[in-house]
Amino acid sequence: MKSPQVDVIIIGAGPAGSAAAIACAQRQLQACILEYKAFPRHRPGESLHPGIQPLLAQLGLEDDLLGAGFERHEGTWVEWEAERCFHPFGSDSDEPWRGFQAWRADFDAMLLHRAQALGVDIRQPCRAMEPITDGDRVVGVRTTNGSMTARFVVDAAGSGHWLARHLALNIERYSPKLIARYGYARSSDIDDSQLPAIVADSHGWTWTAKVRHDLYHWTRLSLHDQQIGNEDGQPQRARKGALSTQRGADVSWRIVRQAAGGGYFMAGDAAAVLDPASSHGVLKAMMSAIMAADVIKRIIDEPRKEPQLSDGYRGWIYDWFHHDVQKLKAYYRLLPHPPRWVIDV
Repeated sequence: MKSPQVDVIIIGAGPAGSAAAIACAQRQLQACILEYKAFPRHRPGESLHPGIQPLLAQLGLEDDLLGAGFERHEGTWVEWEAERCFHPFGSDSDEPWRGFQAWRADFDAMLLHRAQALGVDIRQPCRAMEPITDGDRVVGVRTTNGSMTARFVVDAAGSGHWLARHLALNIERYSPKLIARYGYARSSDIDDSQLPAIVADSHGWTWTAKVRHDLYHWTRLSLHDQQIGNEDGQPQRARKGALSTQRGADVSWRIVRQAAGGGYFMAGDAAAVLDPASSHGVLKAMMSAIMAADVIKRIIDEPRKEPQLSDGYRGWIYDWFHHDVQKLKAYYRLLPHPPRWVIDV
């Protein structure tokens, strides 16, 4: 086979894909992003933990984040097993820590522009059709614009598990099917002083956050009966000002055990998925992408260490996922009517 055209091909231009590309470029690796949708694309509003700021500083994006005009908040209002109360992020000697309520189209574009500025080859729109393999190693991708070869391929295309499905890898499931429904509304009945908020009820929970001036994003997850989620998905206070038909996303708990192997890595939801109550989804996706880029650089520098380093990445993803599964189960067991599947036998 001919020499690889690039060091790393990255599938997907979301936060994980762009973070992987930026991290590769910072490590003097030649990277190419394949993204099949044109931007701006629809994504739900994203609540970002304060921990995102030092991570974006590492990627050279702190000033862009602070200048984006995103809504800020010092914590979350929680109404779970008891009365509603405020859970602050914390503080240091200077001021309280504040998170960001990002408008995803702007956030994704900010990351992609940074990757482009660092010389990443961005092919958009360009659909990845199937991986190219040589024996048991992934060596490239066939796309709608032709074939490309690379030393490594990173699947950062999200919860569809593009690479795992093409390689027929096992996807382990830890919950029944869960569909989170979400949408936007304008409403004068929502009290901004108690947002963002997550509120539990007898069937699941509802998340509400202000994403722009007088614009609110809501997410609803039923933990018992997905039909109930269909009927009661939209919060009552948001119905009058609903802007569009609600949408849904599969947030069933699952992980690809072989999240790294010969010539490939999976980052973000391509590797593992939990529902949004686990929190920090974008932060974790970006951290896994940066970790994948770092491991790839180390393998390229010392090829003989690839089995050991790939195994270490798989173990890191697996341990992180299982730690979060146990925390989320414990959280759901606090509900007045916890779903049976979170109660250990």
